[in-house]
Amino acid sequence: MSRRFALLVNPASAGGKALQALPEVHAALDRFGAAHRTITTRSIEHAGKEAAHAAEHGETVAALGGDGLLRPIAGALKNRESPLALIPCGRGNDLARVLEIPRDLTEATRIAVEGDERLLDVANVDGTPYMGIASLGFDSDANRIANEAKLVPRKAVYLYAGLRALAAWKPAGFTVTVDGRRHDVRGYTVAVGNSRSYGGGMLLLPEAELDDGILDVFVSKESSKLTFLRGIPKVFRGTHVDSPYVDTMRGEVVEVSSDRPFVVYADGDPIAATPTTMRVERRCLRVIVPRATA
Repeated sequence: MSRRFALLVNPASAGGKALQALPEVHAALDRFGAAHRTITTRSIEHAGKEAAHAAEHGETVAALGGDGLLRPIAGALKNRESPLALIPCGRGNDLARVLEIPRDLTEATRIAVEGDERLLDVANVDGTPYMGIASLGFDSDANRIANEAKLVPRKAVYLYAGLRALAAWKPAGFTVTVDGRRHDVRGYTVAVGNSRSYGGGMLLLPEAELDDGILDVFVSKESSKLTFLRGIPKVFRGTHVDSPYVDTMRGEVVEVSSDRPFVVYADGDPIAATPTTMRVERRCLRVIVPRATA
């Protein structure tokens, strides 16, 4: 049976890029013979509600937008038979990158129509789902600056935000408890991930797997700002973890508190605040991925 699509579009994604992509995606769906309807999302809540409605009617939900659009859809589709298809049109597109779904719209649409289904984990922060990496501390400041930087080119926004945040940064104290084991650290960032990539291709958690039922934890410990800055390029290769200023851990339940309040960002959006708890549900979301090659 061929897939019928409910195409959810985030009109704000990447400055309207998703809306601009609609004609090409519609043309590709028509070319591949796939039935489809389009919903322009008005809010996170609206996206989740429409995804649930689509699942109840046996439709495949195609997300035309960035990582932020995936959070409410994942929450609505987990433990259901309807799969999620990704047509990346956001700023970071990190989950699509990890799943090797291309940014070429026609090719991504072809995968949505013809691809295989894979069961993935879904993480959550205090019950709010996310697919990628939830982080706080230095990352809280950098994400806020990135989201406010409307005039900075998309490819440069994360570098710009990081440098701005670093200039004003003061070390923070964190308590990270992983499956009941407590760690007190002082430094820059705590990140808890279901996936390995964030920030448009930064391999913050290079060993993370999307379907192992485990969260990977990254802690950037106190160092000079110059040392921290020198480590940033290594994140794109995943070699930054080979440093005395980095700790990594793994577990199913991760509790984080801090000596000053921080907003928790996941998939580019603010979704919680410290103190907070991250958990993971194992293999509960069907996602369409490229067909496996023999």
